[in-house]
Amino acid sequence: MTLTIVRRPPSLPAPLLDPQMHPVLQRVYAARGVRSSQDLALSMQQLLAVGTLGQVEAAAELLCRHRQGGGLVLIIGDFDADGATSTALFVRALRSWGFAAVDFLVPNRFEYGYGLTPEIVALAALQRPALIVTVDNGISSNAGVAAARAAGIDVLVTDHHLPGHELPRANVIVNPNVPGSTFGSRALAGVGVAFYVIAATRRRLAATGLLPADALMAAELLDLVALGTIADVVPFDANNRILVSQGLARIRAGRCVPGITALLEVARRSAATLVASDLGFAVAPRLNAAGRLTDMSIGIRCLLSDELAEARAAAQELDALNTERRQIEARMQLEALSAIRVLRDPGSGVTRAGVCLFDAAWHQGVVGLVASRIKERLRRPVIAFARIDAATLRGSARSIPGIHVRDLLDSIAVRDPQLIQKFGGHAMAAGVTLESVRLDQFASAFDAECSRALARLGSPDVIETDGELAMEELALPLAAALRAGGPWGPGFPEPLFDGVFRIQSARLVGERHLKLGLCAPEGRGQFDAIAFNYSDGVEQSVALPAGPVRLVYRLDSNEYMGERRLQFVIEHLLPA
Repeated sequence: MTLTIVRRPPSLPAPLLDPQMHPVLQRVYAARGVRSSQDLALSMQQLLAVGTLGQVEAAAELLCRHRQGGGLVLIIGDFDADGATSTALFVRALRSWGFAAVDFLVPNRFEYGYGLTPEIVALAALQRPALIVTVDNGISSNAGVAAARAAGIDVLVTDHHLPGHELPRANVIVNPNVPGSTFGSRALAGVGVAFYVIAATRRRLAATGLLPADALMAAELLDLVALGTIADVVPFDANNRILVSQGLARIRAGRCVPGITALLEVARRSAATLVASDLGFAVAPRLNAAGRLTDMSIGIRCLLSDELAEARAAAQELDALNTERRQIEARMQLEALSAIRVLRDPGSGVTRAGVCLFDAAWHQGVVGLVASRIKERLRRPVIAFARIDAATLRGSARSIPGIHVRDLLDSIAVRDPQLIQKFGGHAMAAGVTLESVRLDQFASAFDAECSRALARLGSPDVIETDGELAMEELALPLAAALRAGGPWGPGFPEPLFDGVFRIQSARLVGERHLKLGLCAPEGRGQFDAIAFNYSDGVEQSVALPAGPVRLVYRLDSNEYMGERRLQFVIEHLLPA
């Protein structure tokens, strides 16, 4: 694999941007299609109107009817951060708005698997709910919805995942990705869909004069929306950037739920200077650790707590789970790297367009992280499998830009309907379940389907950058301007630059991270740099190219002993 650096076409700064803006930031925005300051307006007034999301008014009517009926509304969540924030958002809103009984239930992934299964419905039925609301799941739960309806329970499905060929027969389905949807953003996370539903519900309740005097405003829950949207790595289209920006602003101002405050504390991140990547890399993994190793109820309780001391205790528990998760992941990653070493050896003659990995001892809650790490190294779609039982495997897929992994799995299922038991997901991540005896057959089919997708895509080994920076631009003011210029995320990528430097010093820190001292080829300038997860953790030293190196990097800063210094965060290190 040879990486090729391609610089985004040089675009002149948009003439309608603020002339006081740093010229590099103007250039970066222009390369992302920003043409005026209006394109950067991230106020709630710019948000797509609540009523334009299909069936959202019908969902609000159903919820209001059940508020009047007084029965239990049971929220059925998913076991990731998007599902946890969606669950907490619904529970907080409905309890604040005078619903008589609101509770939640999250499937334990190891016992029940994903979604509203008939088994989960049977468990839920013990509480005698009048209405089940699914969040971040349900669009593929045909059997579970049918079981609930047969038991006399109404069902509201709120989801963002791609539907199958037949929709479940729920009372109401709200999903921007169902056939016929005309909503202006297909990229909403599950928590974004939940936000639109509760916003419509509050508006309907307010019109009837039924809201308590201290009822929450929908906008007061945007901290949860931002966390779930960032954690689910959905595209940052204009609408999602508004939701994330508004949520970040609430957190920075200290107007967030105590659980987020507590999670930021254990992650040692400052709320006052928070950016999207802080939630993505520091808070979301701790929240996700509960669903990966035990039960996401711990994370939801953290987000539902109104007492900071209680939230801190839950956050400490989540932090401990995350430490355990990292240890498990490190072991599994080493095993996976050993398995793919032959694929990375140019002399092996082995090529794979799509990679399937399996180890009988792997933890099914962590295989998605392993798939993600290996995907980053190989730049190919990867599925990592773990055992559910002696006869069944569950895999977690991660893809690369341009290859829609859920559609790819659908193509395999169409070609061979007996090969896959079930699957679901979206463009960049999906889950798949199959019989263990069919793994080799599936791996061949996956590789073949990826080959066809890569042929249509062209080379996946291209790195897009925002070009080279002049020496005078390599300074803290630009790093600060870029940090404040977000929120950055998928579809609105954080600026990456490339340039040639010399390595003056190099050492491993924390076993895996490479700390570098750099200078320009002609010897001017001294810069600190770090490459996270550069080592595979086996070798105690790393081989570096001789002579000048070409770096692909982000500009950031690092504070040490009260002094803030410029720091390069290296994404790729290549021979010059």
